[in-house]
Amino acid sequence: MPARPRRLVATFAATASIALFASACTGSAANGADDDPNAQTTITFWHGWSAPSEVKAINDNIARFEKAHPNIKVEVVGNINDDKLNQALRTGGSKGPDVVSSFTTSNVGKFCSSGAFADLKPFIEKSKLDLGKLIPKTLLDYTQFDGKRCAMPLLTDAYGLYYNKTAFKAAGLDPEKPPKTYSELLSYAKALTKTKGDSYEQLGFMPNYHGYETTTEHYLGSWGPSYFDASGKSTVGTDPDVAEMMTVQKKMVDELGGYAKLEKYRTTFGDEWGAKHPFHTGQVAMQLDGEWRLGMASDAKVPFDIGVAPMPVPDAQAADYGKGFLSGTIMGIAPQSRKQNAAWELVKFMTTDTEAVVSFANGIRNVPSTFEALKSPKLTFDPRFKTFLDIAAHPKSNTPAGAVNGATYLNTLQDFALQYEKGSVTDLKGGLAKTAQQIDTDIAKAK
Repeated sequence: MPARPRRLVATFAATASIALFASACTGSAANGADDDPNAQTTITFWHGWSAPSEVKAINDNIARFEKAHPNIKVEVVGNINDDKLNQALRTGGSKGPDVVSSFTTSNVGKFCSSGAFADLKPFIEKSKLDLGKLIPKTLLDYTQFDGKRCAMPLLTDAYGLYYNKTAFKAAGLDPEKPPKTYSELLSYAKALTKTKGDSYEQLGFMPNYHGYETTTEHYLGSWGPSYFDASGKSTVGTDPDVAEMMTVQKKMVDELGGYAKLEKYRTTFGDEWGAKHPFHTGQVAMQLDGEWRLGMASDAKVPFDIGVAPMPVPDAQAADYGKGFLSGTIMGIAPQSRKQNAAWELVKFMTTDTEAVVSFANGIRNVPSTFEALKSPKLTFDPRFKTFLDIAAHPKSNTPAGAVNGATYLNTLQDFALQYEKGSVTDLKGGLAKTAQQIDTDIAKAK
């Protein structure tokens, strides 16, 4: 299962509320950081996992931590979503958490710039951690913003392409040769598509942005755009990668049946996180998805052979095949905590201790977040899972840039993209220019 079912464009329900407590949190990394981490104490850790296997994996790691740090007891509170976390951080108080985690990497810019998460620099320096030697660059990038590190990567999500090997054989495609470029993806999708009246018996690939995981930022992971320039201005209106991705995606929509027909078929899909996912049922033959899908498909006992590969790349970037979109779970310290040194010991353990990272990755079927854990012989995954380990380690794998208003700019970009794929807007260049202006305006208001 993924770190948690989510869309990376998700934001806090109360986006503006972080600003209400920004001033109260600013500089608070120093507040409460004079506690003795060797003293007998109890800290509280809030996380969002709730499935029994996930909770067990968390508790097993907490037990390892308490054995290594017998003076620190950890009270664990699970099933905390971002709304609950936001409320606790905004109101503060003695009943709030000391250590926090979130599944929303796209909100790190907001967390760091507002002070919602404490600055970790003093703790990292005190521990003499060389993060560049411990953790892949992309993960380090999405856990800091504008030079301020307020989070550490816990586990990673890497996105790739799942494909139905049995359907490949039936369509005359080599099941050992998945598509490597987007031209090949479209060609394969056409070969795998079986129409049925005004719908489909089988769709080769669901390209629509409303489809499961086929969001603009997930697609753009194959391109690797900058999103912003050095001055912080949006580049979605001038970056050729953004326009090319939308052109390629629109071509897939049009040539696989058109937006209306695809959307009608999409309404027949089962729940993304259940056994009736359209890839599980054979309704789609290829699926862009995260590493968790392999385990979920196995649990659903799908009646076909599953192939796993990196997502295709733009035709002009064929040499970079193997890269992909990355995100993950983040972990930090609540700025109101009066036990921040003890809290840091838990954060450091969970995010940098190889045994802890490997054990947790094994427990919830996510990708490890450190170099040592990625190559650990103790990883107990299906051999096909190595595809995601390789994507996570690829030097050109990427994730969206941070922003002070979190994922708002990604929502704005996707809103425009939806109109373009529908055909409601036909001026791609002009539309992207207006989208960039809107993004800049929203960010200016958030500062």
